[in-house]
Amino acid sequence: MRRHPSRAVTGALLLAALFTGCAERSADPRAGATTEGMRFCPSPQEPPLPSGAPCIPQDPASKYRENHAYRQEAELTEEERAGARGKADDLGGVLRELAKGRPAEAEVRSAVAGALGLKPNEIEYRVGARRGPTIENLAVAGGTGKVCVKGAITDSGTVTSEVSGRTLDGTCLPGLGGH
Repeated sequence: MRRHPSRAVTGALLLAALFTGCAERSADPRAGATTEGMRFCPSPQEPPLPSGAPCIPQDPASKYRENHAYRQEAELTEEERAGARGKADDLGGVLRELAKGRPAEAEVRSAVAGALGLKPNEIEYRVGARRGPTIENLAVAGGTGKVCVKGAITDSGTVTSEVSGRTLDGTCLPGLGGH
């Protein structure tokens, strides 16, 4: 069996690149830069660094926004919100009934799915502590596309329901922590 010459040349070039490594470090424009001994630039509340002392700029507000960006919700049009308001009302009614007892997760998922027109396995479910004779700290949600309907039963028994956009993580309920 005979190989095509262009395949042999390609293979030889790949092997040469593999064994010779990357470009020289001196060819990298960042090669002369160093962060060794550098510190973050002081905030307005801190004393300034000596004149000409290098520092790494920082913006804590920007870092906070970036860290919590996964919680941002898709923007909805008024038509999308209006189309889901009936489901939010239905969810609120279901949650008020569920708040009277201590339903199991399967019962909650089934009831919420019925209100939202979804399957039980499509419902996002989060519950905190179960104290006393009723369910508390429950959050549920579901939706299609970028439109979500979410509801909650607080630890005081208050029921809420609302229409929202899906988060950038692709969920209806926002994540619990940072990245």
